Amino acid sequence: MNLLTKDMMPELLSVNEGTCISLYMPTHRTHPDNLQDPILFKNLLKKLKHSLLQKHSESEATTLLEPFVEIESDKEFWRHTSDGLAVLSTFDMFKTISLPVFIEELTVVASSFHTKPLRRYLQSVERYNVLLLSLHDYQIYEGNRHSLTELKLPPDTPENINEALGSNLTDKHTTVASYGGVGSQTGDMHHGHGGKSPEEDIDTEKFFRFVAKTINDNYSSSSGLPLILAALPEHQNLFHKVSDILSLLPSGIDVNPKSLKIDELVAHAWKVMEPHYHASIDKICDEYHQAKSKGTGSDSLSEVAAAAAAGRVDTLLIEAARQIPGKITNATGTIEKGELNNPEMDDLLDDLGELVTKMGGKVMIIPHEKMPTKTGAACLFRY
Repeated sequence: MNLLTKDMMPELLSVNEGTCISLYMPTHRTHPDNLQDPILFKNLLKKLKHSLLQKHSESEATTLLEPFVEIESDKEFWRHTSDGLAVLSTFDMFKTISLPVFIEELTVVASSFHTKPLRRYLQSVERYNVLLLSLHDYQIYEGNRHSLTELKLPPDTPENINEALGSNLTDKHTTVASYGGVGSQTGDMHHGHGGKSPEEDIDTEKFFRFVAKTINDNYSSSSGLPLILAALPEHQNLFHKVSDILSLLPSGIDVNPKSLKIDELVAHAWKVMEPHYHASIDKICDEYHQAKSKGTGSDSLSEVAAAAAAGRVDTLLIEAARQIPGKITNATGTIEKGELNNPEMDDLLDDLGELVTKMGGKVMIIPHEKMPTKTGAACLFRY
């Protein structure tokens, strides 16, 4: 099971084979609700097979669905789901992606992958990371206003101060044992004599520097997501001092994160994130209004489509939950509008988002009440 990252999108968007299978479905994090997930998955496989048999033989359809059938009966796989699941497959590749948001069930067999649910999640401006930090260890989560999902550290990455400092750990450092994770209600237990020594302060600074570099190299520098630090106040100050993570928010969660249950952590994190969320939307909308007044921005769908096809769109704003039936018909960005019940028609806003993404532009999904235009889209030109 993979967690979705923006680095996956170029690979997925570049696949253009004869048969690309896209399956999306809601899943559940806990027992017993997750017992129904394999049942839904099996029903969706029946729909996929029916679609495949329109163009493929029975044996070809069986070959294409073989990896799907394998995970259908994999009990361990279904124990580790989140809120949504995407499965993308061709004759040569098979990828499962866990999503921390609800996903409507959908099966598509086409010449390219259906990536709209993935791109819509990546382009949401409410995503963030939370770093849980103590004197002894750390954890990194990705979240939105509703949930948090723990991110796995790369293989062989040190996960605590003993592993990180190793032989550089001072002999006088207090041994720290950490019990449980979020919601364990325990926190760190210190074993030693007297108060903290200068050596321990040095070790703590070394460890925090290591954590900052690890998080920046593996997550923050590539995702650009706002990073919220959950740590005691004195640890907040030191981490901000030693960190050069550009997306680290100045305010954090000033409590021992191990004392919080996961739903409490979500609530604390969104309280920190919400002002940044609104400020980031207001900022890009102000930039759009300035650009439009100078002729370097537009909300005309035909102008946006032509600029997107030419690679001239720097940032595209799309109104959340809105669909405009239509499609982009050629390499110059000509648009054709239609009706949603026409099977030849797609969502024009989705096509624009995909095209801008392919051309290296940035796409942001904006709530209806914050959208600076009434057309469903707005863009800032590169030139």
